[in-house]
Amino acid sequence: MTQEERQARITVLNGVNLGALGRRRPEVYGKGTLGDIEAGLREAFPDVRFTFAQTDYEGEMVGLIHAAATEPADGLVVNPGAWTHYARALHDALEAAESPVKVEVHLSNVHAREEWRRHSVVSPAVDAVVAGMGAFGYHVAVRYVLSRL
Repeated sequence: MTQEERQARITVLNGVNLGALGRRRPEVYGKGTLGDIEAGLREAFPDVRFTFAQTDYEGEMVGLIHAAATEPADGLVVNPGAWTHYARALHDALEAAESPVKVEVHLSNVHAREEWRRHSVVSPAVDAVVAGMGAFGYHVAVRYVLSRL
């Protein structure tokens, strides 16, 4: 088995408006960009093979989830953004995904914000939820995936 074959493989998917991180409400979501989050994960977990994607289109996100499920990945980390609260199609796609470990991530503490943000239609289809830790939440999610291997 080669070194590449021994590496854990984790897909990180980011949804609607997350491409605007660093510009969109930095007081809530932080000043870092999505690129900063990706670089931080690569630096913190050099032995993990990451696949990153972001989209503002719900149907494309469903396709990315299905694609991640067909790749030989050890885990799926997903931040659906606002789709969390109403996109049942993402729930269904995640429910069908055969990734061994699925984690939902939110930069902000959605439970301390507006009432409509406090319910996730995605959470029942994942193994764990991380919220309110900013960019560090992605590190926690990856660590959780690795702990389950």
